[in-house]
Formats: sequence, C-alpha cells, structure tokens
Amino acid sequence: MEEILLLCRPSQTGKGFLGLRQLLLVDKMSSPWAMVSHIPYHLMPSSFFSSKAKSNDFSDFKVMSSCTVWMQEIIPLLLNGGDFTPVQTIPNWERVPWLEATPALFVDKMISPRAMVSHMPYHLMPSSFFSSKAKIIYITRDPRDVLVSSFHFHRMANFLDNPGTFEEFAVKFLAGKVFYGKWADHVKSWRNPDIGDRILYIKYEEMIQDLRGVIECILCFLGRQLSEDALDRVYEHCQFKSMKHNKMSNYSLAPENFMDSSKSPFLRKGIAGDWKNHFSPELEIKFSAAIRDEMKGSGIRFYWDEK
Repeated sequence: MEEILLLCRPSQTGKGFLGLRQLLLVDKMSSPWAMVSHIPYHLMPSSFFSSKAKSNDFSDFKVMSSCTVWMQEIIPLLLNGGDFTPVQTIPNWERVPWLEATPALFVDKMISPRAMVSHMPYHLMPSSFFSSKAKIIYITRDPRDVLVSSFHFHRMANFLDNPGTFEEFAVKFLAGKVFYGKWADHVKSWRNPDIGDRILYIKYEEMIQDLRGVIECILCFLGRQLSEDALDRVYEHCQFKSMKHNKMSNYSLAPENFMDSSKSPFLRKGIAGDWKNHFSPELEIKFSAAIRDEMKGSGIRFYWDEK
C-alpha cells in the first residue's frame, strides 16, 4: 500500500480568515501558527512541520488553480477500487485534505493508503517526507490560466483580499506577491532530481484533452487495477460537469461568508485557454516574457505553446 501527495502551486493572498480545517491566512504571527519563510501572507499550523509522511502515502502537489478538486475526485476512486461511496458522502476537503491546512493529529489518524493535497514548494515539506517513499503527483497548468482562475477565486473567496482589476492582480502575480510566491519558483522546485521516480508529472491540458488516458496513467503509477466497466464509470463521474453538480465536490456546502458563489462559482469553466478572454495583447506579451525569463535554463518546455 502506498500514499500519494497531490501538488498544486497556489497563488492566493489573504488575511484575517479562520476557516476550513483551521487554515489561517493573516498578516501577523499567531501561536500556535508558524510563519512560512519566503511564502508571503501565509501562516500554517506549526504541527505541519512535524507531520509524519509514510511510505504508502499518496500526495498531490499542484500550482493553485491547477485542478485540485479534479484530483481530489479521481484519487479516492482509484484507491478504493472504483467505490463511489467516499466521493458521494464525504466533502473533498476531508477525503483528500489540504496538508498544510490540516492539523498533524488529523493527518496521522487517517487510514492508509492516505491521499493528501498540498501547495507547498519542495524545500518546505516536512522533514519526514524526504526520507519516505510517498508517491507524488504534480500538476502544472498554463500560468496564464492559473492567473485567470486565481483572480476569479479571489473574487468569490471572502477570506481573501479583493484582487482589484485583472491587470492589477497580474502585476501582483508576476511579482510573487501572492499566496506561495512565484509560479516559476514552485514549478522548478518540484523538478528536484532527489525525488527520483516517485513523482508523476501531469498537465492540466492533458486532462482536458484525454481524461481517460490520464486516469489510466495515474492508475498505473499507483499500481492499481480497475475493470473496464469500473474505469468507464470513474471517467464519466470525473467529467467536469459531473463534479460541478456534486455538492461533495463543488464547495456548495461551504458557508456563504467563506465562499460567495454569486460572485463566481468555485468550479467555473473547466477549460484550457480561458486566458484569451481576459488578457489584452499587451498584457499577454509582458506576462509571457516574464514567465519565460524566469524559466530560462530550467529545461522545462512551454507545453502550452505546443501545437
């Protein structure tokens, strides 16, 4: 049995919020919360750093707004042999908790195989993570779409600062003055060769183009098997339109003072390329040039430009 950590590079700022799983996003230190170095505006439970990673953990790391909810839907289905009970009865933030927003005591009590999600860069993971054999799925997405999705999330999340205009938010994003800092820094941190073969890299755009193929790839990575019939049912259930109407996945159970869906739904469009509806030609040139410059020498291809 193994555990998986799902990774997503986030981009949120916030202050004065004490919400789900006691996530605190404020400007000041507040015991028992610990300031995270180099991560602006972010406090987390100090117990995060003492969390014990197990060799049968599965973890999902992503850039924020890079299909966190999608993976929170897929992974439990694959780990439970296609059993739909968890995704129909347990909110996604409990079945695949956000590691840095969840007290270590809760995580330690989870039954293996455990699945968790995180937005942390590689070097800020708990020390036990580096000596474990926990498997990792890292999701990346066109940073232009990450910006768009993050902007709309700020609009509806009442615990986050008003993003201002889209252009103003883009300036903050490029400067790294957003939750978890710069997109490029996070992506590069998880290309660390020390991780070896226990990490699977997936692109959001691949999930849009061939969701079933990605699910099969994840299934193989996890060393699991499903019948063709079960795989078909998982594929259909994990369609964006299905998740959008699943109250256990769409955050409709969250109180309005936490997330106001009248401003923007939590699950908005589920498409690639929506940046084209938000970027001016001038902003796109400036934004893309800045990202390319920061990724220079990384060896990472700009897959969103591939035809």
